[in-house]
Amino acid sequence: MNTTPLLPNFLAGRWQDGHGHAATLHDPVLGTPLVRVSSAGLDLAEGFAFARERGGAALRALSYGQRAALLGAVVKVLQANRDAYYDIATRNCGTVKNDSAVDIDGGIFTLGYYAKQGESLGDARYLLDGERIRMGKDPLFQTQHILSPTRGVALFINAFNFPSWGLWEKAAPALLSGVPVIIKPATATAWLTQRMVKDVIDAGVLPVGALSVVCGSSAGLMDQLQPFDVVSFTGSAQTAGLIRSHPAVAEDSVRCNIEADSLNSALLDPAATEGSEAFTLLVKEVVREMTVKSGQKCTAIRRIIVPLELFDAAAQAISAQLAQVTVGNPRSEGVRMGALVSMEQKHSVQHGIAELLHEAELLFDGSEVALVDADPATSACMAPTLLGHRDPGQATVLHEVEVFGPVATLMAYEDEDEAFELIRRGQGSLVVSLYSEDPAFIARAASELADCHGRVHAISPDVATSQTGHGNVMPMSLHGGPGRAGGGEELGGLRALGFYHRRSAVQASSAALDMLSSPSAAFGVTP
Repeated sequence: MNTTPLLPNFLAGRWQDGHGHAATLHDPVLGTPLVRVSSAGLDLAEGFAFARERGGAALRALSYGQRAALLGAVVKVLQANRDAYYDIATRNCGTVKNDSAVDIDGGIFTLGYYAKQGESLGDARYLLDGERIRMGKDPLFQTQHILSPTRGVALFINAFNFPSWGLWEKAAPALLSGVPVIIKPATATAWLTQRMVKDVIDAGVLPVGALSVVCGSSAGLMDQLQPFDVVSFTGSAQTAGLIRSHPAVAEDSVRCNIEADSLNSALLDPAATEGSEAFTLLVKEVVREMTVKSGQKCTAIRRIIVPLELFDAAAQAISAQLAQVTVGNPRSEGVRMGALVSMEQKHSVQHGIAELLHEAELLFDGSEVALVDADPATSACMAPTLLGHRDPGQATVLHEVEVFGPVATLMAYEDEDEAFELIRRGQGSLVVSLYSEDPAFIARAASELADCHGRVHAISPDVATSQTGHGNVMPMSLHGGPGRAGGGEELGGLRALGFYHRRSAVQASSAALDMLSSPSAAFGVTP
């Protein structure tokens, strides 16, 4: 008999165990089994209907301000259980405390942000989109666009790297909009997501049906979607393609948001010199992005674009700092970087490095770094690896393959136009960061690269201590990206609510529109 605990699912307003085969989650450092998950045998149709009819109706009966108060209550529940979440993150995700904070406290912070944003919407039940527009000569007949919460369910199919933040950055605007959530976390790290949902459900702070969790296989979930539902996916481009081609999306027009692969870049000003403030800031940020959460961030720096004359200096400076990073068991004192989430992910990263090495040279070899209290043969720990290419315009794979781990490639450029072209070879990314002491260069580069990036993050000496980090996603800024990055958009303050609302034009008399625009019913905002 298998004694490893089986995590229950919460669906149709009750806790339910899956049946049959269950996947086992392991400690990525020690290899010990932790918990099991299964969604086999669940009545998914019942669960989705319950969420739409019970959870959705209960949420829509409240105003934005009242739903914001619910988010505030969720924040208090999560804060009261932070110690348990950190323990699970160490054991199941293999992260050191500082990296766990990015996920756990980042998720709680995002919830708190939307709780405050929701307060400002007050008693409104829908949103006004722009001003009234006259339909003709007669000013009495006009049109007013409004945004109403969709009467469906939000299905989230999430990635393994952020089991906390990945849930709450999506759930916060959905619940604030009045849309119930069904979360399907990635199996490898599902424990933290399930525990957070369990604590919120057990506390009774949300209407029953407003929040559900399904752990294990995703089989059948997309089949339950109906025209007014929405689905948000974070993960590989391959799986994203399957979601886009599913009949629910392709035929029934279920609204779909995708965040996929992203070859994010860091660009050093051509006027920078070795040891300059911009140079130093780039080196520091690159090392941080390569090592935080073992490089398992969708926003991590993958390509480092520097002037050709600084290639060797940058390689030496980055390698010197990477050599000081202690890697191993996150429970051990002094360890700065923990493990990848699983041995499967470690093998994937190793395979990816081998593929990139067909075009790149090896500048810092992480495989030669000794691990702290971790067996390199059985643990998912691996030190960062820096690759390089002095003529990256001739490369192909380096601009097409993202290795999702502590890996980045240093690339040289000869002039500004070549730098911009190299960055565009990524075919659309979540974020590009700029390092310069010249505001004119920052403005020029930002305007040139904004169309192919969801976010442009400029780091200059005057904001060195206040900037929030290349890879750190803040709820007041847009998260998403065009092209290869998936074409999706999340967060961005109240803009996030647009995904969960339907826009309609109401054409009526001024008297009727006056009633429609009553402060007790509507709030003027354009997400």
